[in-house]
Amino acid sequence: MIFKKIVFTLLALLFLASCNAQEKGAPVSKDVIYKVVNNDSLMLRVYFPEKFKKKKQYPTIVFFFGGGWNGGSISQFEDQSKYFASRGMVAAIVDYRVKNRQGTTPFDAVKDAKSAMRYLKVHAKELGIDTNKIVASGGSAGGHLAAATTLLPGLNEATDDLSVSPKANALVLYNPVIDNSENGYGYERVGDRYLEISPMHNITKGAPPTLFLLGTKDKHIPVATAQDYKARMDAVGSRCELIIYEGQEHGFFNQWKKEGPKYYKETNTAADKFLQSLGYLKGKATLK
Repeated sequence: MIFKKIVFTLLALLFLASCNAQEKGAPVSKDVIYKVVNNDSLMLRVYFPEKFKKKKQYPTIVFFFGGGWNGGSISQFEDQSKYFASRGMVAAIVDYRVKNRQGTTPFDAVKDAKSAMRYLKVHAKELGIDTNKIVASGGSAGGHLAAATTLLPGLNEATDDLSVSPKANALVLYNPVIDNSENGYGYERVGDRYLEISPMHNITKGAPPTLFLLGTKDKHIPVATAQDYKARMDAVGSRCELIIYEGQEHGFFNQWKKEGPKYYKETNTAADKFLQSLGYLKGKATLK
């Protein structure tokens, strides 16, 4: 009898310890399929805030990985997702079709990005998403997709419910591909259709507040392009906060870069402050 009591007590303590670890540890995640196209099941991973409450709606940030629409992995923004979940947001990372895996084009990637945004809105209640506080984010080609979900009027999947808007309420862009014209990036892939897919050329009144993060030594996105983007945003009365990092190259915000941890912290602290200014986050950034 005493032995059984000891075992029961130990099991109870282990259960309490596991519950406590879940509350204080890494955010709980969930993988869901948001679209099936050409026999490809496209997945997104959702990270929930600690002590997530099902009936509560949370500000949400959606990340798209980079890779020139050729490759890439959702692991790129895993750390950012966990961080913003720890700050009280729902965070999602979206997988989408790329050339190396599915033989697709940038136009297909945009369709997938919009499908993912629509899925999150349709399932907002069960995922705890506040549809009035959704941030689209990403790096490089992923930054392009984040902006594309909100600025491009076309390029929708035929099977999507077009009554559901894919637009975000704010954008956080890490060295984004933002100009697809002959003077920008990716023109050889999109050609004369660049006006359909170039965020720079689709800025209109009502464009959401945007944070643009860029290094001065980026070989793909010149500082002049970012300045032009900001000028166009200013012209339509939309907020665009541009932060330039001296001497930094393309992808400088990634942790695995030479000085990655430093700029991972700096860029995400900037994103945190930007989201605080919008009322999406409260309190100081907690990055260590």
